[in-house]
Amino acid sequence: MQDPGTQNDGRGETPNERADRNWQELVQELRVTQTGSQILSGFLLTVAFQQSFHSLLPYQKTVYLVLVLLAAGTTVLGMMPVAVHRALFRRRRKSSLVTLTNRLLVFTVVLVATLTTGVVFFLFDVVASLAAGIIAAAVVAVAMGVWLLMFPLSLRDDPVEDERR
Repeated sequence: MQDPGTQNDGRGETPNERADRNWQELVQELRVTQTGSQILSGFLLTVAFQQSFHSLLPYQKTVYLVLVLLAAGTTVLGMMPVAVHRALFRRRRKSSLVTLTNRLLVFTVVLVATLTTGVVFFLFDVVASLAAGIIAAAVVAVAMGVWLLMFPLSLRDDPVEDERR
């Protein structure tokens, strides 16, 4: 006979065990997004110290500054689950933490995708032309939409996978 506190999904884990497992999975995913945003942030922070930075057109400098702010915001958002975890530590709120972190992680992925698209635009614009920047950014945005949104959402409706749960 199964403990009433366990879920009937074949894992035999309690709600607390499930929350702990989900938290660990989310932390691993956060590490991936943080690495991406940190690499892009580091790249952006070095740009302003290059000699050629002063030859950028005013709109290119504006794009650059917007990207720096986006990178900073993405970094802060990626750190929020850790701050919330510290605030809720030992308060028996792991389930709430998992729900909030899931939402923050989705938003962080969107911001990293936006940041990546913006950096591609900036690089192609500076190195090639404005038209090349627009085209390259559009291609990256479509690819991000397909691989980070449409593909994962298509997996939710997989009847074969549903039978295995």
